Amino acid sequence: METNKCQFAPGDYKNGASVRWCPGCGDHAILNTLHKAMARLGVAPKDTVVVSGIGCSSRLPYYMNTYGMHTIHGRAAAIATGVKTSRPDLTVWQISGDGDGLAIGGNHFIHAVRRNVDINMLLLNNKIYGLTKGQYSPTSARGSVTKSSPYGTTEDPFIPAELCFGARGNFFARSFDVGLDISVDVMEAAARHKGASVVEILQNCVIFNNGIHANIVDKEVRDDHTIYLRHGEKMLFGKELQKGLVQDGFSIKAVTIGEDGYTIDDVLVHDAHCESNFLHQQLAMMDGITLPLALGVIRDFQAPSYEAEVEAQVKEVKARKNFSSLRDMVLSTQETWKVD
Repeated sequence: METNKCQFAPGDYKNGASVRWCPGCGDHAILNTLHKAMARLGVAPKDTVVVSGIGCSSRLPYYMNTYGMHTIHGRAAAIATGVKTSRPDLTVWQISGDGDGLAIGGNHFIHAVRRNVDINMLLLNNKIYGLTKGQYSPTSARGSVTKSSPYGTTEDPFIPAELCFGARGNFFARSFDVGLDISVDVMEAAARHKGASVVEILQNCVIFNNGIHANIVDKEVRDDHTIYLRHGEKMLFGKELQKGLVQDGFSIKAVTIGEDGYTIDDVLVHDAHCESNFLHQQLAMMDGITLPLALGVIRDFQAPSYEAEVEAQVKEVKARKNFSSLRDMVLSTQETWKVD
């Protein structure tokens, strides 16, 4: 992606509005890291658009010194697609929660990913509907007790990574709200990827789902329950990086280096750019319990983007057919008639 020669600071992307989220909400940290990522990228605020749907996270465009669109429930991906297709020169970010993005907006989500539209989709996952006061969401675990499931949910949740890969996604990354450095890194990588990029950010809702990710990302357990993947580096984790992921038939497993005959040479090296997504899916589906939850850029494979293909097609047809307007194109066919 092209960036401006002039340098920007995180403050250049803030508009000075009073931020109105609950104290302690993970949205505060995510907003802060987005400002930092945008400064790193160096794309001018005037060339940046932030689109959201409905939900707590969807207030984010109000706090950006960029173009912003607060749209309707579940339609952020559709609007973002329209913006990018009509103005491919702009950098487009989509902000959605797990409810907005995967429930009413689920169909738009999978098709934006399938089409490979060059938009940066930040999916904030707190596994609850926060704005409407605590109903279970598409990512709430089976048995979750909420205001709309007082005896526990009786259904299995969506796993965002599984949806992304099922829709033939080429970029998937994961972070968590207070993992500031990881979030900045994956947001920057998402923006530099040409095509649809999905970044799942595990977020805490202090009011309706407090501590939902604590058993994985709290400081006391994080080193053993998560693994930060970096392209070209060994898949190591643990406080002393004494554990690693190795091949186990068609699966992967965690081992302690030096035990049971395993050495550092047995540990897998992460290849985020591999065309095959077989291993990427396995890494993305690790749950932080039986295997460490994967953070960082899990898949980053380059493929033709939708808006670039549309733009090229329009230019080719215009040149070949000599159309100068949409009216010329419509009237050039035999499938028109005049009503008297």
